[in-house]
Amino acid sequence: MSDHQSLIENRPPSVANLFLERIEATPEGEAYRYPVSPASGKGPDEWRSYTWGEAARRVFSIAAGLMDLGVRPEERVAIASNTRVDWILCDLGVLCAGAATTTVYPSTNAEETAYILADSESRVLIAEDAEQLAKARERRAELPNLAHVVVIEAEGAVAAEGDPEGWVLSLDELRKRGEAYLEEHPEAVKETVGALRSDQLATLIYTSGTTGRPKGVRLPHDAWSYMAKAITATDLVRADDVQYLWLPLAHVFGKVLTAAQIEAGHVTAVDGRVDKIIENLPVVQPTYMAAVPRIFEKVYNGVAAKARAGGGAKYKIFKWASGVAREYAKVTQDNFRRTGTASAPAGLRAKHAIADKLVYAKLREAFGGRLRACVSGSAALAPEIGYFFSGAGVHILEGYGLTESSAASFVNPGEAYRTGTVGKPLPGTEVRIAEDGEILLRGPGIMQGYHKLPEKTAEVLEEDGWFHTGDIGELSEDGYLRITDRKKDLIKTSGGKYIAPAEVEGQFKAVCPYVSNILVHGADRNYCTALIALDEATIMGWAEEHGLGGKSYAEVVGSEEVHKLVDGYVQRLNEGLQRWQTIKKFRILPRDLDIEHGELTPSLKLKRPAVEKEFGHLIEEMYEGTRET
Repeated sequence: MSDHQSLIENRPPSVANLFLERIEATPEGEAYRYPVSPASGKGPDEWRSYTWGEAARRVFSIAAGLMDLGVRPEERVAIASNTRVDWILCDLGVLCAGAATTTVYPSTNAEETAYILADSESRVLIAEDAEQLAKARERRAELPNLAHVVVIEAEGAVAAEGDPEGWVLSLDELRKRGEAYLEEHPEAVKETVGALRSDQLATLIYTSGTTGRPKGVRLPHDAWSYMAKAITATDLVRADDVQYLWLPLAHVFGKVLTAAQIEAGHVTAVDGRVDKIIENLPVVQPTYMAAVPRIFEKVYNGVAAKARAGGGAKYKIFKWASGVAREYAKVTQDNFRRTGTASAPAGLRAKHAIADKLVYAKLREAFGGRLRACVSGSAALAPEIGYFFSGAGVHILEGYGLTESSAASFVNPGEAYRTGTVGKPLPGTEVRIAEDGEILLRGPGIMQGYHKLPEKTAEVLEEDGWFHTGDIGELSEDGYLRITDRKKDLIKTSGGKYIAPAEVEGQFKAVCPYVSNILVHGADRNYCTALIALDEATIMGWAEEHGLGGKSYAEVVGSEEVHKLVDGYVQRLNEGLQRWQTIKKFRILPRDLDIEHGELTPSLKLKRPAVEKEFGHLIEEMYEGTRET
């Protein structure tokens, strides 16, 4: 048995145990960095740190405070907050109290927040601020189990008329209660952690789902303990790493990164403000970072737009360098696969060296200059964008998993990564492809089931542990997985041809630097159409340069000039597609798709039914006068 396998098989029951081991091993080591805004509100943030020992003191006081409030093992404590260091400390506090965390996106409206709190029977809500508190207060009559709301940012979040006594308290007050509790019961937290069983519920994550009511996914302590061990066994994370964590922690992708960090013991800089990413990267200088494809698309489009704004010569150099990057990535990855060495012919190496000085070095600097790898997940990354970054020295390792599989079932192995695939299964995870192409998974990361939904659980989870992912994929002979589409998203045209819309959409994102979102439609129709939303920053920049300055976004995207521009990219896309995949007609949307209108999930996945419903009139327009066959 290998060392890695032995570590995974002999894992402790919970991440709470791993946390206690980490505190003991490196109490003075730096654990978390977090930003503090200047009191004046002007100037850059100041970054401060917690050592593992300091983090532990906070975590233990939160855990003991929850015990003092009467929270018992496996009872639920909800967290509704943006990504910040307090989220991680509170989550660890919940785990160390033996309770289970219910995650709630801060962008969730009051009605759905109440549904999650009620369905999970959460006893306590840890709310970020007055806004999150207000959602619970508005629906308090529907929440008989909710005994307390603990507020992280206490300003403005005070008890109101009609609140039961002690219903609202600040995080500082909770910690003070915990400190007093620990004076009387000094071993309470350690004893609770020591009594944890691997099959106890640790986390209840509600899938934002692309259809219907969210379902609570039950993940036991063992799932996170396994993930922590298995991820570090892949050499994806190292003890000397600096991770930049901005992903939503209510989402399984962000959550799994907190478990792996505790096992590896490296530093994590935490700041969930997406508008600060560009500003933070050179300050944090991460060695690795996880993101969703939309971020890489935005960076790529931003770099392309900047080059275009620099004039014809600059844009020509960028386009040439992009081509060189893609060619270099394909050649070196192919050679590594065949020979184990990422080599390239001398001529290509020379071109690559010039392009590196002119373009790639600046791109790597924008990422902080120390990035060893990025992990991309949650949705498919267009291969052409992946190849561009790979050739530019920003290595994007695509991974794959679902909420139901604790996020990370597959990940690309370091140097041997292959763009366009999601890599190999984590050690301890099994995979097989069903006859219809569906990916089935089995292993310690798979959920126990959907909360209070045995019929829904039985639909996807077989008695022998195989989980039906709903995704279609192909395995290479040496175990690399390629996802081709969601099973339910496959389009069958009226001519009987199957089309994977995500594949066509990904290719369009690689050719059109102005696209933000695209939805390809064609089920039971005799040709394909597309709804296209444009990225505001890049298209407004283009408009400025092409005589449309001063017009609103809606006016710009509705103009003949922009239609003509996008049409050129659609034609370019069609050149590389099979005849039945080509986009015959398209409509540019008057606004971008967003979470607020329910068209994107909080992890920025497209909700196809919602988009098709909202813009159904535009789809029908594109098929008017055609005969369905």
